[in-house]
Amino acid sequence: MTTTTQTPSMSRIAMASLVGTTIEFYDFLIYGYAAALVFAPLFFPSLGTAAGTWASVATFGVAFVFRPLGAVVFGHFGDRLGRKRTLVTTLLMMGGATFAIGLIPTAAAIGAAAPLLLVLLRATQGTALGGEWAGAALLTSEYAAEGKRGRYSLFPQLGPGLGVILASGTFLLTIQVIGLAAFQQWAWRMPFLVSIVLIALGLWVRLNIAETPSFSKVTAARTKVSFPFAAALRDQWRQILLGGGMLAMTFGAFYLAVVFLGGIATRPPEENGLGLTLNQMLRANMVAGLVLCLAVIGSALLSDRVGRRAVLMSGTVFGLVAGPVAFAILTPGDAASFTLAMAVLMIAIGIPYGPAAAYLPELFRAEYRYTGAGMAYNLAGIIGGALPLVIGGALLERWGTSGLAGFVTVLAVLSTACLLALRETRGQVLDAEPAGVLR
Repeated sequence: MTTTTQTPSMSRIAMASLVGTTIEFYDFLIYGYAAALVFAPLFFPSLGTAAGTWASVATFGVAFVFRPLGAVVFGHFGDRLGRKRTLVTTLLMMGGATFAIGLIPTAAAIGAAAPLLLVLLRATQGTALGGEWAGAALLTSEYAAEGKRGRYSLFPQLGPGLGVILASGTFLLTIQVIGLAAFQQWAWRMPFLVSIVLIALGLWVRLNIAETPSFSKVTAARTKVSFPFAAALRDQWRQILLGGGMLAMTFGAFYLAVVFLGGIATRPPEENGLGLTLNQMLRANMVAGLVLCLAVIGSALLSDRVGRRAVLMSGTVFGLVAGPVAFAILTPGDAASFTLAMAVLMIAIGIPYGPAAAYLPELFRAEYRYTGAGMAYNLAGIIGGALPLVIGGALLERWGTSGLAGFVTVLAVLSTACLLALRETRGQVLDAEPAGVLR
């Protein structure tokens, strides 16, 4: 692999980070939609409708199990071999698995091998995704000039919003053009297959950038550590735990809003659903994605002026009330109330998420920054991403949407408490001794 020596423009760096995280969330959401809509009869026909749907949605959660593994493995290579090489590898691995899902034969063709292949590819996605975000965040934060880190680090944070828009829009367009019946039979493959376009764009951009200045300094000074995972746990385990906790509400609210609420939106009211059409749900998600992008942009830019921690804290405090307000707004059969509720949640998600790609790298030393930031981020994914899939159904069954609102509030309390234990990092020199230690 040839490494370019010319310093790339910040626009190219921003694009290189943006494409990967956009693909990440696009992949997650098209899989979530497909799992809820079509996978049960295609891959789990022997289980019946209810159990088959549960099994297909459970495969969605497989990625969360493998993401920490990806954070450790790719964090090691990112800290030892470089950010660029690792990001090219994660993109190829992630994109290849997504494209392959679009080619899997169904259970009618190959029997039990079909769901096994589905789980294997989902695990491959999760492993690659575990190493993607930290590399994308470091790409922008380690290239950005002091005082502009929040501005440029917002680009990888646009991935969730753009992913929601692209995934919802692709499904909506496919269903409207081809029809729901054809979509359920074969056209569900198209959103997976067209991801090859984003992957090709991402590879073209990433192959034409140089290694980050921070990693180049570590290489020149010969200060690489042999085992970044062990060094990060030994020296900064508190930052890993607190960094993961501070984003727990962000992840929890996001997956509850987009995946869980998206699933109950089209159920009839007598089944604890909202009775919306599939088209109404997808359009509302596209609006929600746009709101999320705007919240991310505003909060990331503001963090360069007033500080990361202050902006993050305002988002988690807003999250204390956002859950109850959003779920109280929901009215069965009313698409407008669903759209508004999603928008409220997306504001609560976007405010703390915007500065996170600047804040987490500022917490860790360059020698194991990829590993440390990745572990913290994926810890948040386990707390806020996997838990809703495990207990969300029980909360809805026992307490209705009030249970889901309470879950968001509990996570907001956790995130706020973790932020109270961390210091401000705005203004610190990135490669100096990290200032973002415990208060």
